Amino acid sequence: MTYLDYQATTPLAPEALAAMLPWLERGHANPHSAHAPGRAAKAAIEVARDWIEALLPVGGRLAFTGGATEAINWAIRGSTGAIVTFATEHAAVLDTVEAEHVRGRAVTVLPVGADGLIDLDAAERAIGPGTALVAAMLVNNEIGVIQPVGALARLAHEAGALMLCDAVQGYGRVPIPDEVDLVALSAHKLHGPKGVGALWRRDGVALAPLLHGGNQEDGRSGTLSPALCAGFGAAARLMQERADDDAAHVEALWTAACATLVEGRGWTLNGAASPRYRGNLNLRRAGLDVARLMSECRDIAFSAGSACASGSGRASHVLRAIGLSDGDARSSIRIGFGRYTRIDELAAALARIDAAARAQRIAA
Repeated sequence: MTYLDYQATTPLAPEALAAMLPWLERGHANPHSAHAPGRAAKAAIEVARDWIEALLPVGGRLAFTGGATEAINWAIRGSTGAIVTFATEHAAVLDTVEAEHVRGRAVTVLPVGADGLIDLDAAERAIGPGTALVAAMLVNNEIGVIQPVGALARLAHEAGALMLCDAVQGYGRVPIPDEVDLVALSAHKLHGPKGVGALWRRDGVALAPLLHGGNQEDGRSGTLSPALCAGFGAAARLMQERADDDAAHVEALWTAACATLVEGRGWTLNGAASPRYRGNLNLRRAGLDVARLMSECRDIAFSAGSACASGSGRASHVLRAIGLSDGDARSSIRIGFGRYTRIDELAAALARIDAAARAQRIAA
């Protein structure tokens, strides 16, 4: 199996697994207990917290959550006042702001351009007095474009609002602007384990609790898993240590992928080529039957869209938001690659995908 679905989830780093195993095998103590084994578990969590915070702005505190969806829900539902966000945000943002709208909060969802990028002039007009929260992705999970989150944060602050940055796809890959107030993270998108995420809050930012109970994470209740936190921390440390090598490798993969699928071969790139995280290649081909393509290339793991919306039967809301027709959106695929992808296996897999897609055209 050739794995090319890095935006859905990333392979677990061996170093993250190694960090988790002692806590799965022997370290069963509750990290919120006062005895020695509990204190040891707590210490491991604090080390992990420090590693994750090393790639975040200075002057805040990270709280572990059950994942980025919880972190985003906490940031949005824990705040009050009018919200401004964008049409290409993750469902965790869009569905939550819609739920808040039903409860009576004012919500503005701004469109994006055909390149997937926001219009800062339109954002400036929308983010005004009364706006309390602005929410935007750093790197889009479907088309990889990098949004000007720092500029948005400055607009938010001029209006007296907070800036929530969904950095799930960008953490460790794209610098997180210092101006943001809230940052949502997910371990399994950076070679860590599933089931753990985090919300970073700038000092002085107060949110109402989403979960009530023991208040273990200063506003977030629930017993933490030392194993999951340790794996998250180890993965974050690797993102820092391997940043240059990872970026160079992804750039080489991007170049090889574009040479195989984009340059004069009937495929069209969805979203801007720049600014874009290079580990995301979202492409469309006129008349492509994606379900058939995935069946014919079943030993290659790639995506017909966001894994979070798979099985919904709906065309990608991101692709529709950049102006694609329903047919073009349904004729698009997403290929994601990264640290553990070999150039030779990527080239071979893409050549097979291209050949299968061409065969459909000939058969038609």
